[in-house]
Formats: sequence, structure tokens, C-alpha cells
Amino acid sequence: MNPRPASHSAAPEEISRERLAELLNEDLSREYQAIIAYVVYSQVLSGAQYMDIAAQLEIHAKQELDHALIISRQIDYLGKMPAVSAKPVRTSNDPKDMLRYDLENENDTIRNYRDRVRQCEALGEYAMAEQIRRILVEEQDHQIDLATALGEPVPDLSGGPAGVTKTRRRKD
Repeated sequence: MNPRPASHSAAPEEISRERLAELLNEDLSREYQAIIAYVVYSQVLSGAQYMDIAAQLEIHAKQELDHALIISRQIDYLGKMPAVSAKPVRTSNDPKDMLRYDLENENDTIRNYRDRVRQCEALGEYAMAEQIRRILVEEQDHQIDLATALGEPVPDLSGGPAGVTKTRRRKD
């Protein structure tokens, strides 16, 4: 398992509206990355054992686009221009590798959005925090889908209050 990146410190960083916009732009680049990855992976996964998750990945791609629109709106609200570049997308000929890359990206996204909720609230931006909480619910569902497809337990990313409780385990 990857160690937690340095940007996820235990002590909350002093936040400004400018810094929040910068961090949201990083999140937006990660949403673009997810859209691309889910579009590609959903089309290239092959084999009967991957058909269900491939269909889920198509749904995830559409949800990630919705997330990108929400985050872009928040960046604009903060008076900044939304990012236009995606973070790099890793590819592989091995379906398990592709699913693993997606799961790692979702884990990073969940950690970052949990930080963003705290940062928004520190600035008194409660509506923005609520928007990000809604995104978190879907990101955690993506995490569950990917871990289930890999036959693994859902990673426990609890590292403090996030405003979102652990989502249920899918039965399908």
C-alpha cells in the first residue's frame, strides 16, 4: 500500500481562498484524469469476469464529468480560472492493473476531498463543503466497486472527521 502523500497532513494547513482555488484545480485535473481513465478502461477491459465492472466504469466516467463541472463552478466562484489539463493516465494490458490504478486514484481523490471539506469549512464556505461531500459519496461508491472487482476489502482511509461516513458495501 502506498504511504499517505505529504499533502494530507494531520494538522490542517492554513488556508486562504487563493490556496483553496489552487487545490481545487489540482482536484479538477484529477477528475479529468478519472474521466479519461474510465472511458478508456471501460472499453478495453475484456473477458466475462470484467463485463460488470466495465459497465460500471462507463457510469463512473459520467459521474466524474459531473464532478468536474461542480469543481469548475467552485473554482470560478473563488475568482480563478479552472484548470484545463488532466493528470497523467496510466494504462496497462492487464485488466487488474487498470482496476488497481483506478482504485489508487480514487483513494487519493477521497483523501483530498476530505481535506477540502475541512478547508472549505475553515473558510466558512459551507455550501462548497456540502457540494464536495456529495462528490465524496460517489467517489466512495467508485472505491467500493473497484475493490469488489479486484476481490479486495475496501481500503480504510479514515484518518479523522470527513463529514462522510463509510458507505455501504455493494451486494451486486
